[in-house]
Amino acid sequence: MRRVTYSMGVSLDGYIVGPDGGFNWADPDDELFQFAIDQIRGVGVHLLGRRLYESMLYWETAAQDPSLSDSERVWTELWNPLPKVVFSTALTDVKSNARLASGSLAEEIERLRAQPGTGDIAIGGATLAAEAAALDLIDEYRPKVYPVLVGGGLPFFPQSERRVDLELLESRTFPSKVVYLRYRVRR
Repeated sequence: MRRVTYSMGVSLDGYIVGPDGGFNWADPDDELFQFAIDQIRGVGVHLLGRRLYESMLYWETAAQDPSLSDSERVWTELWNPLPKVVFSTALTDVKSNARLASGSLAEEIERLRAQPGTGDIAIGGATLAAEAAALDLIDEYRPKVYPVLVGGGLPFFPQSERRVDLELLESRTFPSKVVYLRYRVRR
């Protein structure tokens, strides 16, 4: 069965964006960007909330930018054809290889798990991930912890009074002092 994974950059105090809505502290260095490229190769479909979808629209036309680095070109080549499911009540249309979710998050994940295919079902966006976590649909948490305290904002982990036991599968520290952690949910 395909795993559902949740991976995003997070401040040491647990936020994906700060109180001002910014996340400029989470800019990846070259090695971390290469790691993101390696990770996206293992994704079969990406589930996104509206805000993350809109911020990732940049990559739809990025290949036309002559200043793109080789790594950014590789990312674009992997990201653009990747199937995406967007969860939004505000959007009426999405671009390229994306579609609007036709069912609930649980229904979409159940449908995707039942389909033949390889690669993880990745979730992007803290609000969407919080819903998936509340429904016990996340199999792996993969935070990239940045060495910064932002003091508030949008939390990486859902703010519910629910205990989830995890098993550490992998950890890695990058030269930028960002720490990648990969945990499997114990069921």
